[in-house]
Amino acid sequence: MPFRIALSGLNAASTDLEVTGNNIANSATNGFKESRAEFADVYASAIQDTSANAAGQGVRVARVAQQFSQGTIDFTSNNLDLAISGQGFFVLEAPDGSQAYTRSGAYSVDRDGYVINHANDRLQVYGATTGVGGVTTFNTGVLQDLQLPTTPSAPAPTTSVSEVVNLDSTQAVPTTAFNPADPASYNNSTSTTVYDSLGNAHTATMYFAKTGANAWSQYLYVDGTNVPPSGQASGTPFTLTFNSTGGLATVNGGAATNVTADPYNPGNGAANITMDLEFAGTTQYGSSFAVNNLTQDGYTSGRLAGVDIDTEGVVFARYTNGQSSALGKVALAKFNNQQGLRQIGDTNWAESFSSGTPQLGEAGTSSFGQIQSGALESSNVDIAAQLVNLITAQRNFQANAEVISTADTITQTVINIR
Repeated sequence: MPFRIALSGLNAASTDLEVTGNNIANSATNGFKESRAEFADVYASAIQDTSANAAGQGVRVARVAQQFSQGTIDFTSNNLDLAISGQGFFVLEAPDGSQAYTRSGAYSVDRDGYVINHANDRLQVYGATTGVGGVTTFNTGVLQDLQLPTTPSAPAPTTSVSEVVNLDSTQAVPTTAFNPADPASYNNSTSTTVYDSLGNAHTATMYFAKTGANAWSQYLYVDGTNVPPSGQASGTPFTLTFNSTGGLATVNGGAATNVTADPYNPGNGAANITMDLEFAGTTQYGSSFAVNNLTQDGYTSGRLAGVDIDTEGVVFARYTNGQSSALGKVALAKFNNQQGLRQIGDTNWAESFSSGTPQLGEAGTSSFGQIQSGALESSNVDIAAQLVNLITAQRNFQANAEVISTADTITQTVINIR
């Protein structure tokens, strides 16, 4: 019997060595979670005899328990590297359609624009939708693959131009009729770039000419062609009047601060450009002419320039035209018993009966952690502790081997009795 008891000890010590060795081997594996061998004693019966002197039958491995403590977060230069600070797992879809869960966030892009890990598993996100007023929301009921755009983004024509300028009240009224080629016929000018429906750029120039006390005219030219107010004849200016304190009083005789310009035909197959000119904030003070703000809402087409991911997991695509758009929101999963997850390799886990079903959510909500872009979670293995465990497992193995040696000596002694 001592042989079998010692043999169970050797097997347990060997398992302990295997677990410790695996921890040490994966000490540099991103997202790896160390394991711990747990043991239980063995008795022939669960009910001890009345003398309470029943000898044990050895030891067995009760379980190899995974330890899901937080690993150190190391920063990288790749925005697609992701780390979770807190609870949660990234959700992956394998090529065979099955789902896996991981803490390893080293991702890249395949030739079709899908964000994948080294095993070609695709990162899962909640899809982005644009609602009323351009507000972006996320469909948290359905998971989908995160795919970066591989084609240029569509252009958007200019529909609104906002002008916030200060017109110098001390300037004199020009004495000659307005002519864009004659600087003496107007007081000041400024310009901006506007875009047609094909994304072609056009230069819009605004000329300001004082017409009297607290009264100004603005002439709008696009690519050298006059664009009057809507429904007016060519050459008709936009009129601005100011009150005695320099504030804007009327635009084209009305109380509204914006007015629509006549459609402009760019002549290149694109649709006509129809713009609203917004003058709110324009003033007439006794100081030099100044352009405080001049913006428009159009843009040309652009190619993907980069990807940004915020702490809530929202993935933004940045384009060369200065625009950005949300592509999705990284989905996270948690389990009632994460130690019950089944290890499937490649630093991935799969759902099991013991773990329970995954609970999906968003970073920064409920008990889910936050996502750090440009960072990776390192292994939570403590090398110093593992080396101590290695020594302990080795001593246990040697001690059990000594039990076998001693039992063998006793048995040999009995055999040699004459």
